[in-house]
Amino acid sequence: MAGNYVDGGSGSFPFLAHEFPRPGQIDMIRECRSSLKSNGHHLAAAPTGIGKTAASIAAALEIAMNSSIKPHILFLTGRQSQHKIVIDTVKKINSRLSAQHRRVKVVDIIGRESMCEVLDIQSGRCLCEEGSSESARPRLKEDVRNFILESPRHVFETVEKAKTFGICAWQTCRNAAKDCDILVCDYNHVFAEQVRESSLPAMGISLQNTILIVDEAHNLPDRIRMSMERVITPTIVRNAVFELEEYMGEIEKITMKNSTNSSPHLLAEVDWCLEVMKLFRTKISDYFKTLHDKISDEEEFLIEIDEFSRILHLACDEYEGATGQLKLEADSKAIPYTPHNRLEKLQHTLSLVDVDTEDEEDSTEPFAHRIAHIIDSIVRYGQTTALCMVFSPKGKEGKITTHLLDPGVLSGPLFAKTAGSILMSGTLYPPSMYADILALPKSLTTKTSYVSPFAGERRPVLIARDVTTKYNQRSKVMWEKMRAHIQALIDGSEDHVAVFCPSYRLMEEILGDQSFIGVTKITESRDWSKDDIDRVVTKLKNERRIGKRILLCGVFGARLSEGIDYNEGVLGSVVCIGIPNPPPSVLSDSLKKYIGDKFGQQNAWRYTVTQPAINSILQAMGRPIRSIEDRALILLLDNRNDHRTYRECYPTAMKMNTSNEPASTKSFATRFFRRVKRLS
Repeated sequence: MAGNYVDGGSGSFPFLAHEFPRPGQIDMIRECRSSLKSNGHHLAAAPTGIGKTAASIAAALEIAMNSSIKPHILFLTGRQSQHKIVIDTVKKINSRLSAQHRRVKVVDIIGRESMCEVLDIQSGRCLCEEGSSESARPRLKEDVRNFILESPRHVFETVEKAKTFGICAWQTCRNAAKDCDILVCDYNHVFAEQVRESSLPAMGISLQNTILIVDEAHNLPDRIRMSMERVITPTIVRNAVFELEEYMGEIEKITMKNSTNSSPHLLAEVDWCLEVMKLFRTKISDYFKTLHDKISDEEEFLIEIDEFSRILHLACDEYEGATGQLKLEADSKAIPYTPHNRLEKLQHTLSLVDVDTEDEEDSTEPFAHRIAHIIDSIVRYGQTTALCMVFSPKGKEGKITTHLLDPGVLSGPLFAKTAGSILMSGTLYPPSMYADILALPKSLTTKTSYVSPFAGERRPVLIARDVTTKYNQRSKVMWEKMRAHIQALIDGSEDHVAVFCPSYRLMEEILGDQSFIGVTKITESRDWSKDDIDRVVTKLKNERRIGKRILLCGVFGARLSEGIDYNEGVLGSVVCIGIPNPPPSVLSDSLKKYIGDKFGQQNAWRYTVTQPAINSILQAMGRPIRSIEDRALILLLDNRNDHRTYRECYPTAMKMNTSNEPASTKSFATRFFRRVKRLS
């Protein structure tokens, strides 16, 4: 894109949604714009209220609209709740554009299961168009397509419109995507290989001609790791064999009806794979028995990847030895078979099992594909320390889980292919850590931690120094002290209060049966849906109108603490109990060792334990501050926040106050809410 960009003037921001830029917003637009001009990547640790969504879109649109190649902008989010913010921002941009600029076209798409009312998981077909006139469908699809592109539409607006026309909203959005400027979608469209390869080409989008905006980018490393996780058990292998048998039956029918040049070879290939997998099924069952024999308790342990690979090779050897079949003749499209690359051949054939899995967020992956993914990971990363396999004895059979320790081996090459990217979050801190972990090209990457536009007096942070959730200090007396601090905050504050805990177990232990004076308690459930969350936010607003207060109890990293827009200043205070360090495990030990080897031992603990934990707290702290008019008090109930190990993980500009007892907490809160009011 470099050389094709025409600068619209450093003082003008034609695609900014706001009439007057916010503090820090101009700097972010300029730095994003400068990076994108050279196909670079900008990491923005942008605090809540800076207007980072508007800033990133303004910069990306200016580059895209002034480029001769007109790249698509992919706005990637991890939660459906964030889509509406993007659509509303684009609507504001279009309302402010001058006559010389055409209106911005946007397509909003989510998982197929959420867009198609009735979806057959097995066939992958929806019934959205059942009953509509077949002859009228092309015209109706064009009408809905035009509806999507003529003005920014939230995905559920599109779903309702398509439903009245008897048209599939998901298919129509995919068809419209090639003509949009911005596609709002899930991380999986880029960072999950199977989804990327099936969805982007179908929508007429190439990664090479794409600007990525990654929202809440602090979640991306874990999302990539999770997308690469696969579990294998003897039952999964058995089910994969059944799928292969069914697939082979379908190929046999096709071969009998219409023998083509490829079908006889494909039949032989699947037959070979099926027989090898039958032998592998027996061997993996025996292997699991030996793994169970190795342990005397419920602890997990690492298994050798070479040992697992050897079982796959033994299954191949046994079948070929019994049949005298030393190789498969390959056509030009298939992977040639040799003893050296037979795992690639096995992976390739398993991945051919024909089940529709194009749903971006909610797909049920065929068992054969799961095993293919594991084999592919072994082939790609098995000879490196980036992959580990963990055996857990829990459950009837136990399970082996593959874990990719380094998301950068996947994300680095993908970012390098794009026309540039913006990664942003209120907790992308420190941005240099995320640049390391995601393997962004050093020479093309810029990083900035923006200063909060809220003066310290509008969001003070108070650390209670007499409490902690440190394991060896947990007690009923400690929990009573924490409850006393919470009650003190309630007594000295205004508006609703949110309390976040490291786990559901601790939330139940500390807050479960406890009542607090002056508030009604609402406790988050693991089973809550998006609709449940929406109802909670509505209830907060309604209760405030009639002068009632709520104590909202949730968990770090769960639905209430991330990705929710508590707008209109409905939250007056946030309490963060403890520090959500990950529990010790074989996986966390492997991750620390890998990070230490790659980025230095001085970073091992911070990159894997302390910084992710503090970033979860920072996310929760940002919930009440959604606009420059808001004000809130943050109470941290753990004295470790004031210790050097954790204190250095907070932004350097963040000022910490301390409280030594509940009485001082109440006094601090009373002074703050008397002095600082929400701006109208």
